Amino acid sequence: MKRIAYIEIDTHAEIAQSFMEIMKGSEAFSVDYYFSKKIKDQITDNAQSVYLSDSSMISDQLKSRKYDLVIIGTVHRYFNTFSAIAEKYNTAVIVHNINFISASNFSLLKNIFKKDSIYRLKLLWKEGLLYSSKIYGKAKGLLVLDGALSSERFRFLPLFYTKQSVKTDTDILTIVIPGGVSQKRRDYKKVFSEIKKIEQLYTDSDIQKKQIEFVFLGKADHAELNKLTDLERSLQYVNITYFPERVSQADFEQWMQKADVLWCPIQQETEFFSQKEIYGRTKMTGNIGDAIKFGKLAVFPENYRSSLDFIIPEQSDLIRQFEELRGLHFDFQKDYSKQTVRQNLENLLDSLSSI
Repeated sequence: MKRIAYIEIDTHAEIAQSFMEIMKGSEAFSVDYYFSKKIKDQITDNAQSVYLSDSSMISDQLKSRKYDLVIIGTVHRYFNTFSAIAEKYNTAVIVHNINFISASNFSLLKNIFKKDSIYRLKLLWKEGLLYSSKIYGKAKGLLVLDGALSSERFRFLPLFYTKQSVKTDTDILTIVIPGGVSQKRRDYKKVFSEIKKIEQLYTDSDIQKKQIEFVFLGKADHAELNKLTDLERSLQYVNITYFPERVSQADFEQWMQKADVLWCPIQQETEFFSQKEIYGRTKMTGNIGDAIKFGKLAVFPENYRSSLDFIIPEQSDLIRQFEELRGLHFDFQKDYSKQTVRQNLENLLDSLSSI
């Protein structure tokens, strides 16, 4: 049985959780997980080999055990620490922002003063920001979570499988918008506008008023929270649900199971460390994983490029589209059963650990 170390001491607890779930019970690999306290507190299953770690401890912790492969879940800080690990061990890194890892040192230095300057200066002086490109050069594997982003350089890391879930049939059309409620990464201005159009349509006409609820399934930041509060006060026929605090995993899963359709109005462009990233081309949206995990069809902006059959381009008449999709069945188990995804993942891990 091969041994793997999975490190997440920075950001992506949800990816670490997915890795743990799919690898639980594997007969081919034994995995030790090294999590910061922030990450460990977000993990729902601590029954496996989980060790509390941080940037000052992880190198010594790896020394005490022999691993065939070390996977680093996020490299957005602690660059000096991860550079040393990539130099010493057979290492694979999950890449979340492709343009960022290709940025020159000159670009990184220039971007320090564009935003969050104090934090970025800390990354430069204390955490080895200029080592970032070296880490990806030293790593034996660069991994992406969306098959559309894979290439000769970037290998697809299959993590998401469809869980069996039972949806309660109701008369309410439930549209769930998963993700943090912020204009930075999703077009909530359009969402608010569409909801107002539906409300106005119901107000001005005698058409049958269908029960419809929009669920903003993520913490709403200050600007969007105020807009949601104002929007809620103005609505008579359309219901909305939103959260001023971080959504618990239990609440997230409950609402995702209730969803008839996912609505994912992601922005085409975003940025990381002031580097432009494009969803579907240089960056994955977590909404793809959400759709797979809960077996839901997802409506994406028309300009989002995807070959996945469960990603549906947005149409002009959204309510009609949501109603039509509500009645459709898509066989997620065909390609995304736990057994299939785990086998694909183990094949990849076996290849990486043999380098």
